[in-house]
Amino acid sequence: MEGEKRKILIIDDDNFLLDMYALKFSQNGFEVHTSPGALQAIEKLKGGLVPEIILTDIIMPEMDGFEMLKIIQDEKLAEKSVKIILSNKGQQSDVEEGEKLGSSGYIVKANSTPAEVIIQVVKIFEENTKN
Repeated sequence: MEGEKRKILIIDDDNFLLDMYALKFSQNGFEVHTSPGALQAIEKLKGGLVPEIILTDIIMPEMDGFEMLKIIQDEKLAEKSVKIILSNKGQQSDVEEGEKLGSSGYIVKANSTPAEVIIQVVKIFEENTKN
């Protein structure tokens, strides 16, 4: 990745996974911002954070990832961000719900190692920023 680091916001209520993905993405040249929940992520976005990529879990306390994506969409927050879901929920209905809410990709945690997640995120990001 030449020059500037890509800015990513990772949202997951599992602190172990959040820290692990933050470390892996930073080791791969990303500027990493994290949030332990949807409400905190929305506050960061309202506060001016403009990540190129939003990587979010679905199942979280307080507010799930789908509700958060709907608020981001409705309030026009991070409109240019590539939104990617990283979840253990892998049903087709979840994938379709994510797409309806502006998600460009869906990665099932259980099917991917952290290294594979990074590869998939970069691929989805590049496919969605070509134009």
